[in-house]
Amino acid sequence: YLGFYMDSEVTEIQSDLIRKALNYGFDRAKMMTYLRNGIGIPATGGFIPKGLPGYNDTMGYSYDPEKAKELLTEFKTKTGIVNPVITLTTTSNYLSFCEYIQRELQKVGLTIHVDVVPAATLKDAKANGKVDMFRASWVADYPDAENYLSLYYSKNFAPNGPNYTHFESAAFDALFEQSYTETNPELREKLYTTMDSLVMQQAPVVVMFYDEVVRFTRKNVSGLGINPINLLDLKHVKKTAN
Repeated sequence: YLGFYMDSEVTEIQSDLIRKALNYGFDRAKMMTYLRNGIGIPATGGFIPKGLPGYNDTMGYSYDPEKAKELLTEFKTKTGIVNPVITLTTTSNYLSFCEYIQRELQKVGLTIHVDVVPAATLKDAKANGKVDMFRASWVADYPDAENYLSLYYSKNFAPNGPNYTHFESAAFDALFEQSYTETNPELREKLYTTMDSLVMQQAPVVVMFYDEVVRFTRKNVSGLGINPINLLDLKHVKKTAN
């Protein structure tokens, strides 16, 4: 995903019009086809990935360049900034993704400068609010959507927690704390979906794709499955004679 530092003093980053325009402004399916050989799911849902309770494939942003242009026009009218510019910081490993988004957004009227830095530099910059927009990823430590949503809890502000965007919402925090004590799985899932929707409405991130796992096995190996957090579970694996 791409994250916006919500405490940034840059007008473009502060504006949800720009953040939403960026979300609408590039074709995720095309990106996955050409840059990932089709491995991965284009993220048209929320921050909760497919496979976990609370996932909803309609609450996110689909490719709509005309909508992106409308939002950018509204931003220009409101702010008087004729040529909006933002800087996206990434590592070299994900430069191709960032350059793709850069090209696509240029077509709708948003200029993105891509700054490539070493991984250690980006990690420090994210943790200490030194970048306005950054490339990042998240893999859950356990198979529960709470682990993903913890990135938006205000008490988890970086550098002491995983909230690198410094997203803050009293409504989100209340639901997040309520989910701690909710024992009914269905009600808990509804809380997760509602929280994810709140995040998407304010667009502190651009969710690019949900990763997929590809595993190769021999014909005489069975029981090797997959799971939402990509753990190598060998509990039920069996090998028979050739």
